[in-house]
Amino acid sequence: MNENAIRQTEETEIDLKKILRAVLNRAWLVVLVTLVCTAIVITATYFLVTPKYESTAMFYVNNSAFSVSDTSQSISSGDLSTSRNLVDSYIVILNTRETLNEVIAYAEVDRSYDELKDMLTAGAVNSTEIIKVTVTSHDPNEAEKIANAIAHVMPERISNIIEGTSAKVVDYAVVPSSPSSPSYVKNAILGIILGFVLSVGGIALREIFDVTIRTEENVIRTCAHPILASVPDMAVPGKGSSYYGYGSKRSKKKKSGSHNDPKQPVLIGEGISFAASEAYKLLRTKLQFSFADEEESSCRVIGLSSALSGEGKSLSSINLTYALSQLNKKVILIDCDMRRPTLAEKLRIRKKPGLSSFLTGQCGLEELIQQCGSKNGGTSFHVISAGQRPPNPVELLSSVRMEKMLAILKKVYDYVIIDLPPIGEVSDAMTVANMTDGMLLVVRQNYCETIALSEAVRQFEFVDTRILGIIFNCTSEHTGKYNKRYYKRYYRRYGKSYGYGSYEHSDRTASEKVIKA
Repeated sequence: MNENAIRQTEETEIDLKKILRAVLNRAWLVVLVTLVCTAIVITATYFLVTPKYESTAMFYVNNSAFSVSDTSQSISSGDLSTSRNLVDSYIVILNTRETLNEVIAYAEVDRSYDELKDMLTAGAVNSTEIIKVTVTSHDPNEAEKIANAIAHVMPERISNIIEGTSAKVVDYAVVPSSPSSPSYVKNAILGIILGFVLSVGGIALREIFDVTIRTEENVIRTCAHPILASVPDMAVPGKGSSYYGYGSKRSKKKKSGSHNDPKQPVLIGEGISFAASEAYKLLRTKLQFSFADEEESSCRVIGLSSALSGEGKSLSSINLTYALSQLNKKVILIDCDMRRPTLAEKLRIRKKPGLSSFLTGQCGLEELIQQCGSKNGGTSFHVISAGQRPPNPVELLSSVRMEKMLAILKKVYDYVIIDLPPIGEVSDAMTVANMTDGMLLVVRQNYCETIALSEAVRQFEFVDTRILGIIFNCTSEHTGKYNKRYYKRYYRRYGKSYGYGSYEHSDRTASEKVIKA
């Protein structure tokens, strides 16, 4: 396990700023969930909760020894304690079976002793000798009857049990006009709190346990290799997504994303968006710095792979090849993804003969190379398609014939770009990795997972492959150090003069004579 995987495993800290940023970015979701929860709670309260009514009766209990309300004499703390104890005694008498049975008989209600006991609450008012008895019922008339029955029965019961005391009714019960519960205001507040906690908690848990790479910081934390370029998403949702697919079914009708389709964005070579063009130029510059300490005249063999399929490595290979060819460098692009090749379709070149034909000895190298470039004779580069799909791609890519082919190409070209299959799905990339001077890993935002990227890096490091860096692909405008406002200001100002022709190919290659020689 590499150092980054170990560090990622050991890290358990929670990034509060990241969680707060996620909550703010999804504030609409928090508001929506809060409103939904509030509506559900209020609706459930209205239809499912039966209203309860409270009716209260109060009476005054007089002790012949002293009275708490008597101001003519000094009352000690002991007297107050005795008074409170007496009130507690009165409440105990109220809750006895005999007392409540008398209340049931007097009120003429169909209630048992246990039911009535659960309906009562009693207590002293502000530590005085005034007792307040509250009856709670779903029927307001029943609550009033029981409360007044208690006010009638209790004075006699108290005077008969405790000598020297008497009780007088202070306030009779009345029929309540409105329910005491449920409270729609309290339940609405509860719904708001519940919705807020659920939404924020859900977002926080998603951020804590989310393993999808969404920002450059996720890439940096997952592996120690630098991000060489962040390429913005150039595909139209629902239309251009097939460009990023790996082996997806293609319609026999008009191809989605065709260069002749004005409704589709141009995703390769000339005519791509200004932001994407600058990203690939930045990648080109950083690659040149990566080989600054090596001989300037030597050829660079650069492989491109990804952890998962569908991350856009083939598009990145094409656009990197084009960016390098803009420097008047001799560049050739090889499609080594013989399981699911896509370069021939994207560049609209012939598929056969291709790399598989050469590696099986069916044709010579000079028959493979095709030229791609603009119609006006400007920037161009060479391409070798994958050819017919072989049953044994790993054996072919690891053959001596493959090594000899690369050795010949290195004598003719300044750069050899190799489009490889995803390292996380097949082992083909590991086979060719040792033949390259360095590998670029394409990581698609909101698609690749940290575990997959970490495993891809580990596999390349296992075969001692030099990883040059990461291409962070399909990023949103606000990803990285440039925010959305910068994109709108900068690219509107400087990105209006880009628009080139489409690709054409030729079977006659400029290097044909050199290779034959």
